[in-house]
Amino acid sequence: QVQLVESGGGSVQAGGSLRLSCAASGVMYRYYCMGWFRQAPGKEREGVARIDILGNINYAESVKGRFTISRDNAKATLYLQMNNLKPEDTAMYYCTANRRTGCYADPDDWGQGTQVTVSS
Repeated sequence: QVQLVESGGGSVQAGGSLRLSCAASGVMYRYYCMGWFRQAPGKEREGVARIDILGNINYAESVKGRFTISRDNAKATLYLQMNNLKPEDTAMYYCTANRRTGCYADPDDWGQGTQVTVSS
């Protein structure tokens, strides 16, 4: 089983930036798809950004132009750079991994989450 450990969450004012990191361990860092999901209180969990093994990227419409996902295979780390944050970005953010399927499938593994809070 893949272990995913997120860091970098926190509180920021609207318009600010945060960078989330996700350290992967347990198996060789070669997952077919990795990504970030988020869940706000009272809302369904949603996919924020996903990147596959070929480097193809998908973003949720609500974060396009503001968030950037990247992966560093040498460091076994996934990142999410979040700029121009809005109060509606407030949520628990989860790192995910697909071990044998692409980003069309639900993730196999989830991290414990890191909280992002954006105040107006």
